[in-house]
Amino acid sequence: MTIHTAPIALDFDEGIDRKTLRRLRDRFMAVNQQRWDRAHSALTYRQQAALEVLPLVFHLNHPALPGYLDSDCPYGLSHYRASESTLNAARRLARTFSLKDEGRRKPDLEALFLMGSPGTLGHSVASDLDIWLCHRPDLSERGVRCLERKAQSLSIWAESLGVELHVFVFSAADWRAGRQRAEVTGENCGSSQHYLLLDEFYRTSIHLGGRYPLWWLVPVEDERRYDECARQLIDCRFIRGDEYIDFGPVPSIPQEEFLGAGVWQLYKGIDMPWKSILKLLLIECYARSNEGSESSESNEKPLLSRVFKAAVYSGETNPDRLDPYILLYERLEQWLVEEDAPQRLDLVRQSLYLKAGLPLTRSAQSLSGWRARLLQALVDAWGWSATELKNLDNRIRWRAEDVVTLRRLVVAELTHSYRLLSRLARDHGTRAAISSNDMNLLGRKLYAAFQRKAGKVEQINPGLAPSLAEENLAFHHQSEQGGSAGHDGWLLYRDLEDPSDALWQPVIRRSGNLTELLVWSYYNGLLTRATRLNVRAGSSIASVAELREMLDALGAFLPFPVDPAGREALSRGVHPLRNLLFVNVGVDPQAYLTERGLHKLSARHDSLGFSGGRENLVNTIDQVTFNSWHEVSLQHYAAGDTLVQCLKNVLASVANAPDRLPDIMVHSHSTGHGAAIARRVRELFMDVMRYFFAGGVGPHPLRYVIEMDRRFFLLQFSGTEPGFVALDSNEALMTYLSKPQESYVPVVFDQYALLDDLPLRVVCHASEPDNIQVFYRVTGETAKVWVVDELGSVFCWQQDYTNRRFLLVPLLRFLENLVERRQLRQLDALTDVAGVQCYEMVLRDGQWRAERRPDADSNVRLPGLDVQAIGVQEGDSQVRFDIFCGDQEFTVQEYGDQLIPAVAHYIRSLRQSDERYPVYLTDVHLPHDLDPQVYQQHIQTIQYLYYRTELEDLLNRHL
Repeated sequence: MTIHTAPIALDFDEGIDRKTLRRLRDRFMAVNQQRWDRAHSALTYRQQAALEVLPLVFHLNHPALPGYLDSDCPYGLSHYRASESTLNAARRLARTFSLKDEGRRKPDLEALFLMGSPGTLGHSVASDLDIWLCHRPDLSERGVRCLERKAQSLSIWAESLGVELHVFVFSAADWRAGRQRAEVTGENCGSSQHYLLLDEFYRTSIHLGGRYPLWWLVPVEDERRYDECARQLIDCRFIRGDEYIDFGPVPSIPQEEFLGAGVWQLYKGIDMPWKSILKLLLIECYARSNEGSESSESNEKPLLSRVFKAAVYSGETNPDRLDPYILLYERLEQWLVEEDAPQRLDLVRQSLYLKAGLPLTRSAQSLSGWRARLLQALVDAWGWSATELKNLDNRIRWRAEDVVTLRRLVVAELTHSYRLLSRLARDHGTRAAISSNDMNLLGRKLYAAFQRKAGKVEQINPGLAPSLAEENLAFHHQSEQGGSAGHDGWLLYRDLEDPSDALWQPVIRRSGNLTELLVWSYYNGLLTRATRLNVRAGSSIASVAELREMLDALGAFLPFPVDPAGREALSRGVHPLRNLLFVNVGVDPQAYLTERGLHKLSARHDSLGFSGGRENLVNTIDQVTFNSWHEVSLQHYAAGDTLVQCLKNVLASVANAPDRLPDIMVHSHSTGHGAAIARRVRELFMDVMRYFFAGGVGPHPLRYVIEMDRRFFLLQFSGTEPGFVALDSNEALMTYLSKPQESYVPVVFDQYALLDDLPLRVVCHASEPDNIQVFYRVTGETAKVWVVDELGSVFCWQQDYTNRRFLLVPLLRFLENLVERRQLRQLDALTDVAGVQCYEMVLRDGQWRAERRPDADSNVRLPGLDVQAIGVQEGDSQVRFDIFCGDQEFTVQEYGDQLIPAVAHYIRSLRQSDERYPVYLTDVHLPHDLDPQVYQQHIQTIQYLYYRTELEDLLNRHL
């Protein structure tokens, strides 16, 4: 039975004695034993065995015991003597174990402590065990490394027993100097929480063996002169040098430490809120107390470690009163009552109750334990009703609505903490023991977990409830509710056996989109493969079978539960990892046939240009994206050019991380064509990304042409921003392809595009930068000519054909004149000037090919006169031309609008017969200010061809 013992007073000024110091040490050891007994009782049998043999494992370096590495590993725990129960536990682990007398040997290890929640109200079987293993300060580097390896080996062994064990190896001297090599909490923040961590250690630690803390022997009122008191104890030989270990005092917490500690607690609290909320509020309480103490020392509230020590000095040995979690709660309660923050206090109480993990309403047998008794006393004091308590105990049965309400409170608290930390970062940023990079990391994690943005699927259960799985879910189209016409949304219900029940049953969630409702349900754990589904499709054609298929696709795309993103991923920019495209959800792309019981078959099986009608079978797309910060988002495309809009957005998301192309998964349930549609869409997306981001870089400059629904879509990047142009005909496509470019931009065709014009595909495929290429195809008395210029622009026309000479010589001479002028202008240029190459399009073995033809014909002089046009730009008006026919000059100034008829009349007068045949321009000169607002240094070949064709057409019409 625990009783309140007499207070112990130490007065270092008046004098102290060894008997009083021994009584004080023994009292701390008694409190320590009580906490050890409580920690031991809370563990399973195997966990008890692991913890019990731990001091012996380090005291002896025995090959039969767990963690043994080699005979050179440091061992020997100061003043340690194994109890008979410990020796029996070791023999149960290793039958060959026997205790040998090591003789008098200087121990390598000074002390062993267990710290954290063991032995407290907050401990549970699932809690981990943090061990401090303190070696002597003069231990060699090799010895320290060997101890660290042994600690790691023991952690692996303990894991096999169901114990999460972390052993941190360092010396007390290194700790006092702030140079401990181990991160002593496993939270990557040891150096940034020196005094906060020491405060927690002094009030929660359990001494497992070795030396006791010197801190026990320095009264609270003397902690500000801790070093002086410690020297008096040692120098006057009140204590021996080999019986204590000194981690130093905790005079106060430096303001800059709150930032580092808060950041990491908040980082953890995003995924596991209950424990972190308590620690975050304690950090805030300490920080605000510090701020108040700067103006008035009377406002300063003592640290909890001091409260604990003062209670022991005063004679308090009741483990309930000294429980660290009780001390923590009492401090927070006092503070929040003073702050008039009842909602935050309620959240603290819920967090403590759920952290304890004891459902008081579940089992009457568990109420006999000390933790249940202590927790029940708290609950009674809080005045919770039986309903409130039962609700918390039935957390496994919480539903989405319950979690959403609690999540709102948790998010508000975490956001409040982040704002406090941000203010601390501004006020103490230069001294804070944490980097700006870590603050950014925290901001990103908060953003990924809680920030709302368009399309993001909200996660409503960040560790609040074990499961939200529903046995029955019903998806009802709004048209089933008998509302007004035009309502096209969906409603999610549970347990709807009769559809008419929907009128009075609560709606879990509403959405304008069935896929969003399905993804939200799956992502938050409501919808599993075991959930029974009901679908009331209304005016859509959605079915249970379709939803089941979608659920399977989601399961393959995004295994549940979704783990939070790691530090490395959050330290980089966000980018998509994979996309899942649901095509035509609840939609029949050929409904007009299905209604008549028909199903169209076609040899033309392209899903984007199906059958002779070239129908696009992709009506709607729902794009589900999973990114590197582990966010899930959904975008719905149902209006306009849905597929190209979706493709454009996928390309935009890839442009900033071209070396990490996301995977594309596609699912379509469409009757008769679902698999073909999914395959076609995936092939298109992968092909487009492969071209634009070849080699893991990009986006590369190119124009990608897709033919769909009797139209053409041309995709092209401007910098890192993709865009597309819709073109209604072949003529519109050719006009667009002939536009000038700023640099070489080749044309790439989708595998199903322009299958009716295969020669054009071959022409564009054969395009080369810095070359002018002429392609021609002769069909009877007509010839088709394509010119691809040095920047990839394509110009095409058709003309009468008499022979190859008359077809090519005028054109080749015209192009050679251009090349010659460029060569004269660019004598000092380092780059090669484009040459002219000639190809004939021929059909061999069913394949169109571009075969090189010699261009010697360009040197042959045709009979007739040279016709040359010189462009003149006057102000903002369209460019006009002076024309020279041999030596005869026709100027705009002289002839005005009658210039073309005058030139045609002159040419006709020179002909010796009335036979009509076309005139060809041998040369065209263009001004560099074709666009009055831009000076064009290098005019593209395609621009010369355009004006040549325009002038020739005008002249030939007047001949």
